[in-house]
Amino acid sequence: MSGLSETERAGCRNLLKLLSKSDLLSLSDTVTNKMIAVENVTEAMETILSFTKNAEELLKRKKVYRDIIFKYLAKEGVAMSPNSEKHQLVKRTLELWSSGKVVYDRETAETRQRPSTQTVSTDVKAEVGFDPQVLGQQFCQWFFQLLNSQNPSPDQSPQDWGPQHFWPDVKLRLLSIAGSQQMEEFLGAELVSLRLLALTKEERLLLSPNLEPHGLRTLASPHGLVLVAVAGTIHRDGTCLGIFEQIFGLIRSPEENNSWKIKCVNLKIRGQDALGGTEVVAPALSYNSSELQLLCS
Repeated sequence: MSGLSETERAGCRNLLKLLSKSDLLSLSDTVTNKMIAVENVTEAMETILSFTKNAEELLKRKKVYRDIIFKYLAKEGVAMSPNSEKHQLVKRTLELWSSGKVVYDRETAETRQRPSTQTVSTDVKAEVGFDPQVLGQQFCQWFFQLLNSQNPSPDQSPQDWGPQHFWPDVKLRLLSIAGSQQMEEFLGAELVSLRLLALTKEERLLLSPNLEPHGLRTLASPHGLVLVAVAGTIHRDGTCLGIFEQIFGLIRSPEENNSWKIKCVNLKIRGQDALGGTEVVAPALSYNSSELQLLCS
């Protein structure tokens, strides 16, 4: 029987949700030496958890790729260097689980109440007690780490950027104020993803979000849209060029495991000259809640 603690079980389950179906089924075969045939993803996940002796063994499996663990930690709000090797990510994940702080999974509390009857629960992100502010923080850590990893500076290795993170009809409004004012609009996942990519890849910018309460605000609408607004500073080669304010509209995708995808993006960039030369450390958001709702309507 599995030798996983409840926190490890909850953590492993969330990690396994990030694997593709074929990898999950293949992992189930490996763990059970093909002695148990599983019909679907749910059974595969339960079988893997039941036959895993300890968490480290599971994390070191070939099918549990480095990128999967990296993505899992980012969702847990644990920022790691994009260049971290798999063994470093495994070590950090085990530390997180032994500390008992698995923020992303609300099911641990349930597991403690009824340890023997636990089956795969619905996606935790849809459960009661969903906190938009926590989602906003985790989303920003993940998004800016991903976007900044496309910057060609030597210590970055690009992660999996692309149109898959956006809804097909996503809209981007980009307003830059540096001397003159310039407004650009882009429609569709391919164009939006390419334009944002150009900021870091071609223009070699690094965007540093301010995730303190005055720099980050979230708003959840009753129709499932969550608005995440964040302010931050923009850098190139160690020089601060100005500040940005970015608003994301996020909606869950039922086809993709209920993961959040980007429906709209509003990005306002102000260069140092447009700021009157004031030194910017941790910029605050200038939008209020009603302005946020208008911007993504």
